[in-house]
Amino acid sequence: MAPLTPEVSKLLEQALSLSVEEQEALANSLISNLGGELDEGPPEEGVDQAWAEEIKRRIDDIDSGKTQMIPYEEVRRRLAARLADTGK
Repeated sequence: MAPLTPEVSKLLEQALSLSVEEQEALANSLISNLGGELDEGPPEEGVDQAWAEEIKRRIDDIDSGKTQMIPYEEVRRRLAARLADTGK
């Protein structure tokens, strides 16, 4: 994937400040513009089971302390710092 241009970084930062509903609408519009859709019909056989197993594994990792959670505010702060560095 190509590095983000300053213009794209600024757009991403603005998009991340939108509500979840607005972000979803924006993402759907962008994907639709690229010729794809978020709802592409029923998943392939076994996908639901594979996701259920992956989710259980991740929850087990969190519960056991193997995976450390990062508060949303910290993630957002780190992302904003990255975007600021990318724009230079």
